[in-house]
Amino acid sequence: MSLFLFLILVAVVLGIIGFVVHGLFYLLVIGAIVLVVDLVYGVTRVRRGAKGRRRGR
Repeated sequence: MSLFLFLILVAVVLGIIGFVVHGLFYLLVIGAIVLVVDLVYGVTRVRRGAKGRRRGR
C-alpha cells in the first residue's frame, strides 16, 4: 500500500512541475503515465487480494 501511495505522490509532483515549468512538458506526460500504471497496479492488487480471501470452509 505504501508503494501505491508513493507512486501517486510522485505522479502528482511530476505533473505539477511539468505544468508549472515551461519546457518541461515531458514531466507532465511522465507523471500521467506513472499515475495510470499505478492505478492499474492497484486495481490488479485489490482484485487478486479479494480472490485470495475467498477460502472454502
